[in-house]
Amino acid sequence: MKFPLRASFVAVAFALTSPVSMAENIKIAYIDPLSGPFAPVGQNILNSFQYIADKANAEKWAGNNTFEVVGFDNKGSPQESLNVLKTAIDKGFRYITQGNGSGVGLALLDAVNKYNERNPGKEIIYLNHAAVDPDMTNSKCSYWHFRFDANSDMKMEALTTYMAADKTVKKVYIIGQNYSFGHQVTRAAKEYLARKRPDVQIVGDDLHPIGQVKDFSPYIAKIKASGADTVITGNWGADLALLVKAAKDADLKANFYTYYGSTTGVPTAMGASGIDHVKYVAYWNTNNETYAGKDIVEGFKAKYKDDYYSLATYSIIQAMSQAVKQVKSAEPAKIAAALEGATFKSLNGEVVMRKLDHQLQQPLYIATWVKTNGKDVKYDQENTGLGWKTNQKIDAFVASQPSSCQMKRPG
Repeated sequence: MKFPLRASFVAVAFALTSPVSMAENIKIAYIDPLSGPFAPVGQNILNSFQYIADKANAEKWAGNNTFEVVGFDNKGSPQESLNVLKTAIDKGFRYITQGNGSGVGLALLDAVNKYNERNPGKEIIYLNHAAVDPDMTNSKCSYWHFRFDANSDMKMEALTTYMAADKTVKKVYIIGQNYSFGHQVTRAAKEYLARKRPDVQIVGDDLHPIGQVKDFSPYIAKIKASGADTVITGNWGADLALLVKAAKDADLKANFYTYYGSTTGVPTAMGASGIDHVKYVAYWNTNNETYAGKDIVEGFKAKYKDDYYSLATYSIIQAMSQAVKQVKSAEPAKIAAALEGATFKSLNGEVVMRKLDHQLQQPLYIATWVKTNGKDVKYDQENTGLGWKTNQKIDAFVASQPSSCQMKRPG
């Protein structure tokens, strides 16, 4: 009888002296294209998430808690994404991240809201790394959704502020993908240019099927015929790479203002033809003013033979780490409360997750495609010998936008 009693006594004593919360492995389901035309972008960002998670675990950003990011292929489809979401939930994931396609993002946002309403106490959180339709933090805002990219209106605000000072911009052609994000880019470009440069003419406006056009030469022919000196596009992935390639083949001299010029495949497609002609607006530039993040850029390149450009992967893991340490828990309800209004340091400076709508407020960069020089353009992309030169870092308050969000909070 002595041994069982002693064992029970030891067990009780251990329970009383152990910490209330044990270290947890926080699993994040990455739901994005890992096959099809947008797979190269999807795989790059998955690798980026896993690289930052490994770094956070090694450096104990969240104390003894660890992060694990697991990829789920949604094939770029909203319906497939809903199937994948169910699979992830069944496997015990309480956090999801997605970004490549606002159409997918809106479908997931609706599904997450409905699931959380039906399953109080078992909520999941949607950590949005790149779906930038403004509606997601306006009319469709959700307590369970946090966007770590700048939305498309914020980016257009920054882009047109920069363009307004360039008097060579006189005739603008807008081209984009025919889904929610593409429509938002077109709307914002017209509205903001009319406000800042009413003398600028919009000489063309095209929307094309997403991920289906293999030859953009007919679109480029229309742009040339319009006499446009400037092209604005929200295209990303293969759709931007093929658009730029067609422009190069047709010797189109117009300047391109893009959202995603740095994404996988585009730098190679541009090559030298894009020098001084292609710009982008983004929340970070590898060749930033202090080279913040250079250890990540170099380490990622060494491991994956690829370029690190998705800052949101860093911001998400950093914000999650801070929240976990603050509330001493990985429970989504507690984490959501900690993320609201959170201020933390990312690679682009101090940023704030605005409580009003869960839209991260952060600086933005305008950069131009040029030759590397070892000084202000140290890092190239895709081994081209060409990289992005920072033209301007725009403070968060300049790009910030009002929100119509009426947040419905638990309880």
